[in-house]
Parts: sequence; structure tokens; C-alpha cells
Amino acid sequence: MTGADRRRGERGGGEGPLAAESERDRSAPNMDHDTEPLDQVLVRREVERSRQARASHASARGAASQSESYQSDSGQRPGAHQPADRRSGAQKPDGGRQAGGRAPSSARQTPRREPRGRGPLLVLAVLAATAMVGAAVVYRMVFLAPDYEGAGSGDVIIQVRDGDPTIAIGAELTREDVVRSAKAFKNAAADDPRVRAVQPGYYQMRLRMSGSDAVALLVDPSSRVGQLDIRGGMQLDDTRGPDGKVSPGVLSLIIKASCARLNGASTCLSLSQLRNAMETTPPAQLGVPSWALSEVGKADPNRRLEGLIAPGRYDVRPGASADEVLRTLVTSSATQYEATGLTGAAQGSYTPYQLLVIASLVEKEGITPDFGRISGVIHNRLADRVRLELDSTVNYPLDLQSVRTSGTDRNRTGAYNSYVNYGLPPTPIGAPGQQAIVAALQPASGPWMFFVRCEKDGASCFSTTLSEHQQNVRTAMAEGVF
Repeated sequence: MTGADRRRGERGGGEGPLAAESERDRSAPNMDHDTEPLDQVLVRREVERSRQARASHASARGAASQSESYQSDSGQRPGAHQPADRRSGAQKPDGGRQAGGRAPSSARQTPRREPRGRGPLLVLAVLAATAMVGAAVVYRMVFLAPDYEGAGSGDVIIQVRDGDPTIAIGAELTREDVVRSAKAFKNAAADDPRVRAVQPGYYQMRLRMSGSDAVALLVDPSSRVGQLDIRGGMQLDDTRGPDGKVSPGVLSLIIKASCARLNGASTCLSLSQLRNAMETTPPAQLGVPSWALSEVGKADPNRRLEGLIAPGRYDVRPGASADEVLRTLVTSSATQYEATGLTGAAQGSYTPYQLLVIASLVEKEGITPDFGRISGVIHNRLADRVRLELDSTVNYPLDLQSVRTSGTDRNRTGAYNSYVNYGLPPTPIGAPGQQAIVAALQPASGPWMFFVRCEKDGASCFSTTLSEHQQNVRTAMAEGVF
């Protein structure tokens, strides 16, 4: 050190031990010639520790700030405190930098980050919820069905149609409010095989029944109503036998079939209602077919529907009017008759209605095996213009069912007495069946002009001459046939 230098140090020119240290710091270190005093090493280390502590503190504050930002983005409640400079985005005038080039942690903005995995998790949650709702709907549709509880109350008539499957019956019950849903009925019916044996027709049910109660009532025979069974040869009116026993006619059977008790009220038609409908309602409105209208219009109003209700089984809806019931029966019968070929047959001068009259005579006079020959006798006598002389025509207006007639009855005047009149009676005398109609259309070929019931099973004996016939009559009487 020069003297000038020594003097500057002594005058306090700023070059003491610290100044020398600064000078050494700025120059390259020389370990061989420069040795740092112990007290300066301690000061320097203390400064470095202080700087490290401040840096660690700043790093911790930055992490806390980032955590606050994450919580805010994750749905932290509104109004939670946030640093003012981060909310506004303002910076300090010097650009928010402190000495040494480091931005204070309170001024640094941490970019918001969406929580990883939130999007896929939300999609999965929506899909799962949709699947659960769909599964519940399918379960209700397949395994559950809206249903009432209990045996129901009140009365209602429902119809089962020919060929209806179980689900169609359930739909009818639903329309009439017997069950709440067709599915409820079908589910209950699956456990009862008797449902498959339910026949077409009308059934008296109750309103608002459970599916199982509806099944139980439907298969109960007592629930079936409106059944009508007409046998071949039946007349409209009741008839009496030789022993005085009364056999119900078609009108009486219709009355019985119409009867039910709905909500305490009877649905039975009366004889006067049926007769009034026959007498006053135009035949066409009662279902009389066009091929019969002319002859029906000429007949006694009390008897003009005779023979137009064919033998068979019918279903009458209880509660229907007399006009509705008669129209249903006559329309259905016309279809049956036409199916036999009655209207399409070429039978010379005989109309379809006249063939129906012949068929009714055949039905009344004999048993089925004899129908063809009885028809042959009738056709032969009509062709020869010989009176038919059939006891059945005499007994018809008398409402009698008898093999024989008295002399007094055979001499009575009247349109139906074939002992007095030539030709056919004005109307059928009963309900002819299909086999009788076939016999009227296709009579057996033979010379017979007479027949008489000669066997106890109802079989007849046929003859060509009057003397042969009289002998057959004596034989039948001797054997107690009549």
C-alpha cells in the first residue's frame, strides 16, 4: 500500500476492511494471497441464511395463494376473501417487481385450473342416472302394471268376442273400467289356465276390480249372461204337448236371455215389448233380408218373424231394447240361411222364402234321417196340386205339439190349415235347421205321396197309394205309436 493510499484510509475515504472485502468480491479470488477474516465469513453466512429464509417464506405464501385459487374454482362460497390485486388484476407501478427482480407473491396471479377428471365423472353420473330411470320404466312395464285393489263394486256387462286373446279381453275390461289396465288382467290370467276356455258372449262383471278378482269372476259360470239356445222346429210362441206340458217358444227364451240385474235394476224384456217390436217396426229395420220382405209384409204381424230366427246359439246383451235384440237375431239368421245356398238355388217357381216354408214343414214332420223323403212327398203333392194335409200346419195356430189332430181341428178354417187349403202356408211354422233346408233344396227322388210316423223312435213309413198309407196308419196305431 502506498503512502497516499494509507492516508486515504486513515482519512475515512471509505476504504476500510469492508471496502477491501467488496473489492475482493469484485475481483477474481486469489486463495494464495487473499485470506477472508473469520468475522466477515460469519456475517456473510448470516446474510445468506436470511435470504434463504425470505425465499422459503415467499414460496410458502405462493403455494397458499394457489390453494385459495383452486378452492375458489372448485365452488368456494360466494363472497370469500381474495387478495385485491388478484381480483382486479392491478400491478404495482414498477411492474410488480421487487429489488432483485422477484415479483412479490401477493402480486403474482396463479392461473385457474379445472379439477382434473370432473368432466368424465359428470358424464358417467348422467349416464348412470339415465340407465337407472330407464331400468325402472322397463321394470314397471314388464313386471308391474297399474291395478285396482279388491273385488270392485257396481255392475257392468262386457263382451268377449269370438277369437279374442287374453290381451283383447283385458282391453275390453279396461274400456269398461273393470280393471285398471289390460296388463294387470293378463298378468293375473297367466296363473289361471281356465281363462283360455272362456267362451264368446256376455259377462256380468263389477267395476274397478283387481286383475286377479276379475279373472276369478270371469271364469265363474254364473257370470255368463245372455245365452240363448234355439232348437230346430221351435215356434215363436209357447206350445203345449199332448200331456199338457208347456214348452217355451223363441220369444220366451229371448226374454229369459235378456234378464240380468244391474245395480239393482232388472234388464228383462217383456213379451209385450217383443210383440210390439214385431208388429210396429218395419221388417227391414228388424233385419229381414230383401229376399223375404215381400212375403213377410203380407203375413200376420204377430207371426211375420216366424222361421226367420234360425236354430242355434246366440248371445243377447242384457239391457238391449227389443228392436236391437230382434235385429241381431234376424240378421245373424239370414246370414246362416244364405250360407246354405237358400238364396242361390234354382228351384223353379219357388222363392227362397217359400223354400224356407217347405224346410219348416220338413223339420216339424219327421226325424233327420227321413228329411229327404218327407221333402220329396211335399214337392210331389205341390207339383200335382194335391193338398198337403199335414197335421203340423193344423196345430201351428193352436200352439199344439201333437202327432195327430182331431176332426174338428182339421175342419177349422184358417190360412194354415193344409187340409182345407192348397199350397203352402203363408209363413214358416217353426225354425228350420240347416239339414231341413238342404232337404227342401234337394228332395229325395221317389213316387211317394204319403207318409206317417210309424215307429216309436219317430221314423216314418212312406207309401205311393192311399191304401198303402191307410195300412201303415193301422199298423202304427196297433203298435201304440199314436
